[in-house]
Amino acid sequence: MLTKRTIFKIFIGVTLQFIILNICTAQWYDPEKVNKKAGDIYGQAYEQATAGNYPLAIQLIKQSLIIDPKFVDAFLSRAGIYANQKKYDSSVIDFTKAFELDSVYSKDYLLPYSISLAGTGKFQEALNAVNKFLANAKLNTQSIKAGNYRKTTYEFAVAYDKAHLAKNYVFAPQNLGDSINSSALEYFPSLTIDGSKMVFTRRIGGDEDFYESNLIDNNWSKAKPLAGKVNTNLNEGAQCISQDGQWIIFTGCNYPEGQGSCDLYISFKTKNGWSEAENLGPMVNTDFWESSPSLSPDKRDLYFASGISGGFGGRDIWVTHRLATGKWSRPENLGAAINTSGDESCPFMHADNETLYFNSNGHSGYGSTDLFYAKKVSDTAWQVAENLGYPINTIDDEGSLIVAADAVTAYYASDGGNGKGGLDLYSFKLREDIRPLKTLWVRGKVFDKNTLAGLPSSVELTNIKSRNLISKIQTDEEGNYLITLPVGKDYAFNINRKGYLFYSDNFSLSINPGDSVYNKDIPLQPLETGAAVILKNIFFDSKQFDLKPESISELDKIVLLLNDNPKLKIQISGHTDNVGLAKNNLLLSNNRAKAVVTYLLSKGIVIARVTYKGFGAAIPVADNNTDAGKALNRRTELSVISN
Repeated sequence: MLTKRTIFKIFIGVTLQFIILNICTAQWYDPEKVNKKAGDIYGQAYEQATAGNYPLAIQLIKQSLIIDPKFVDAFLSRAGIYANQKKYDSSVIDFTKAFELDSVYSKDYLLPYSISLAGTGKFQEALNAVNKFLANAKLNTQSIKAGNYRKTTYEFAVAYDKAHLAKNYVFAPQNLGDSINSSALEYFPSLTIDGSKMVFTRRIGGDEDFYESNLIDNNWSKAKPLAGKVNTNLNEGAQCISQDGQWIIFTGCNYPEGQGSCDLYISFKTKNGWSEAENLGPMVNTDFWESSPSLSPDKRDLYFASGISGGFGGRDIWVTHRLATGKWSRPENLGAAINTSGDESCPFMHADNETLYFNSNGHSGYGSTDLFYAKKVSDTAWQVAENLGYPINTIDDEGSLIVAADAVTAYYASDGGNGKGGLDLYSFKLREDIRPLKTLWVRGKVFDKNTLAGLPSSVELTNIKSRNLISKIQTDEEGNYLITLPVGKDYAFNINRKGYLFYSDNFSLSINPGDSVYNKDIPLQPLETGAAVILKNIFFDSKQFDLKPESISELDKIVLLLNDNPKLKIQISGHTDNVGLAKNNLLLSNNRAKAVVTYLLSKGIVIARVTYKGFGAAIPVADNNTDAGKALNRRTELSVISN
């Protein structure tokens, strides 16, 4: 399940063959004239490198260079070993020394030299080096192909740097420390919306299980295996935890009941820990490979990677939708903006429910597998994927990446740097131009106003301006809910349950998003005489009574309420603050209430079921001596006359 990284290798055997076979009169360096003792030690280094004992090989080469400081092949071979270890800075130093000693003899190494230069981020120098390499008229077809491939990646890197100048940006990954990382392999981090819980995969020997850590006073607690039945003696990995922390969807491989080698499974949080995993079924899982799931914040969409037939080639990213029955729909391919003839995998949908991060070896990039992101345009369309750029992406393979709700902090696994052992988890700050929308959230409990009992209900979030439904979630059986609020937009917030008045609220995050999260316990009122609700998403311009277009979603909720309850009769009441003349306020409030009723009539509601009345400033609900109080007093209400 763990992605194997493609490692560039410079085989020392090539160097030895070159020593024996190369005959060149345009250079001063002659392999036959190397100090014999230095050559013997170098031969031992070759044997150690062939056996994979790179540290000893490097020590032996160092000894040979002490004896013969102009041993060009020793510098070239050590440069190759360093490159194989991804120690590109050291590799470049040795390649550079070899070229300084004899550029003619070393010219056949311009291609690996260019790769090590690119490994340090020196893409223009790498491009210059590979151009020199390709200028050699004696190159064979395979060398030309390899050189042109690298040239394309370097040209991409140079152009990207010019187009994405990021002043003062510093890429500084921080190891998450001993509480999370160990001598084993840690990868595939996932977070709850508030960032308080991290679940990740740990591989000990050949067994993969899930571990969790909690953020307490800005420090991660000691990771421990997930309680319950989700971890087994089989391999569980590549998981995502839902934003509310109640579900885990993951990849299970070689399960007895599996549809294929690797399938998607779901586990639910219970009072006794995590439940035994359930296969998502044949609509999602096939005899192909399914992996790397990522849930949308409202748990309605599940993104994953698969080699299902009907894609663009290789592995693609697909999405399945949770139906009203709780089942999952037939998967849909995300299309050509995301998928290519290569492999795409490790999708991560951010809490903004708009920005998708994933990896690909099919889009233009730095070579191997890079990380990309794309913005959702609609339910079926995406912007063209964009590369995250160097140094997040390198010439080596990149795996998966997630981004916290703050839109700044990213987490990923890496086997480089100051690791505790193998793959470790790191965090870093995303460059500003590749960030998603910062996302706040509102959570709480829906309950019956009279009995205080929790109510399973539907919670909807709508973009006030576009009237597009952003999220629709179902509370749990006790009425608990969590819904995300991407900043930069204004939202209508509605809670609905049959037999009750709907609840209305709004969140204005387009101008002053702030840093607040919201806790709202919602008392729903049964449909009974006297029940009333403030319609917080009915909008008018100041001193005007024409309904603004942003009111349509709320008005349609009233239409739906009346259609679902044919005997229901209501009154729409208009209210103002105390600014201005009382008679003017009375007239304005009456006209506003009338405008709402007029809309309802236009939608087929009969006049006998609706009435309206303006009260001006006569019934305040807050202090008219403050701006905040005045805003609350300017309102439209719906009250039940009979049911």
